[in-house]
Parts: sequence; C-alpha cells; structure tokens
Amino acid sequence: MRKMRGVSIGYVARRTGLAVSAIRFYEEAGLVHPGRDRGGRRVFARGDIRRLSFIRIAQRLGFSLADIGAALASLPDGRNPTREDWAKLAGGFRDEIDARIDGLTALRDKLDGCIGCGCLSLDRCSIYNPQDRASELGDGPRYLMGDRAP
Repeated sequence: MRKMRGVSIGYVARRTGLAVSAIRFYEEAGLVHPGRDRGGRRVFARGDIRRLSFIRIAQRLGFSLADIGAALASLPDGRNPTREDWAKLAGGFRDEIDARIDGLTALRDKLDGCIGCGCLSLDRCSIYNPQDRASELGDGPRYLMGDRAP
C-alpha cells in the first residue's frame, strides 16, 4: 500500500462532477489507482482529476470502460501525463469519433425518409433494408418483428 500526499476523494468529486461512488467504481475497475494516507483514506494525485474527467467525457460519447481502460493504460505510471501523452491518447479516439460523426450525419440526412415510411415500406429504406433484403424473410416489417438481416 503506497503512502502519499494528495487530494481527498471529496475534492476529486467536486472537481470532476462525479459522485464519490462513481470514483470508487472506477477505482474498482482499475481505471484510477489512489494511494492511502496514514489513516487508510484514499488519496488521489492531482493528475487523477484529468483521468476521471476523461473517463466521464469518454463514457458520455459512448465508449466502453474497456476502451477507456485500454486508452488510459497508454499513459505513463509514476508521473502525471504530459500534454503530449494526452494528445497521443486523444489521437486514438479521433478516428472512432470521426466514424461516429459520419454515421450520425448519414442517419440525420436520411431520417426524414425513415419517419415518412414508418418502417412499413422497408423496400425503400436505405438504412435498414437496402435493396429490400428483408423481403427474403417474408411480408411485413420483418426487422421490427424481431427478424435479423439475411
């Protein structure tokens, strides 16, 4: 058990906007590694505020804890990450974020057609049923009835 000077879990919670229980959860998941003071209380390095803030933002963007943990594993142990360390980590997420943006843009641009068809005329749906592949499964809104794409 490493002993260290740092900041309390309450301070980290205030700075990150996370609940104390969420911070403990991320600790149990191995995403942060606080030390302990002489009384056995959790003590966080100031750099943990950035790590936890990153976790919070990445989760809001839909990244899994496994993806977030893998990214955080690229950061150095034993010292606070530098701006260059964070830039390298962010670069790994950039391609995935760009792909998500492209997918959401395509959905947005085609959504009016989906609302218009009400998923009852799937032969015209270029998102869920290009070239009317669902007709191979039978009549009706096959995907809405639980069928999987052929």
